[in-house]
Amino acid sequence: MNKARINQMANKYMTHDMISLHTELPEFPEGRISLLHTVLNFQPGVASQRDLLSVVTSLVQMGLDVHDTVDNSPNAGRNGLVGMRAQQLKVLAGDYFSSRFYHLLSQAGQIETIRHLSEAVCNINRIKMNLYGKMKQMKLNAEEYLHYGAEIKSGLFLSFTSFMSGLYERLWPELVERFSRCEVLLHELQKVEKMSSLDGSWGMWHILQEGTEDDRRLLSERREDQHLIKSLLNKYDVAEKLDGLLRQSTGQLQSLLQRLQSDKLLRELQPLIEPFLQATGQQRATALKELG
Repeated sequence: MNKARINQMANKYMTHDMISLHTELPEFPEGRISLLHTVLNFQPGVASQRDLLSVVTSLVQMGLDVHDTVDNSPNAGRNGLVGMRAQQLKVLAGDYFSSRFYHLLSQAGQIETIRHLSEAVCNINRIKMNLYGKMKQMKLNAEEYLHYGAEIKSGLFLSFTSFMSGLYERLWPELVERFSRCEVLLHELQKVEKMSSLDGSWGMWHILQEGTEDDRRLLSERREDQHLIKSLLNKYDVAEKLDGLLRQSTGQLQSLLQRLQSDKLLRELQPLIEPFLQATGQQRATALKELG
């Protein structure tokens, strides 16, 4: 099944007029859902349930992701009635997706899967609280930021380890964690391309960790200064360092896939790795162009 088909199946359960009209949803987690669906197809015990399991996991993930877009800052209430309703609808949308997940699995008698995914949600929320606490106290470094990001993205999918058998059971946790890390790094590269803000980015934590005292002070005081952002990104080679980290993680992911000892599975998963390979190639070309 291709990514578009999975997205189409999930949309059947996510579509709601009120949500569609008033709420912009986060990006659908196509990569991780496709990874799960493809690997489940190679597990005889659950292959027949792969469509259901992939759809409900996407619903839970979208519920978590849309809740993350709720603005809890002190300024959140200053956008008037329209802004307040938009925030409320995000909360309701996340709850709605979660209710669809429970309904589908309960109908199918998949009570144990409900337990696994619910426990995963609790663990993800715990990880998020730890991350937000460290960020608030400014006690986070760039590598920890990546680690937390990969943990959060992989949390739901790790709950399927018990559904795997043999070699797959041993390799699945590392596979989904490495894939999630690549997704985080790709997203961080895309942030650098926009150069709109360093807030909540790997680049910010890297500069706060490696930068001079003056640069750290400037970053804290003028986070929205476009000229400063571009200057600091170039000075500390943020794009090049992210590119190197993504190339490293993608190489590790490819090596891990080889250990699955299935040429057929490798061929089916290769399209999921292409965005990572293409991003590093584009980044290198951009860097060379700027040097020229």
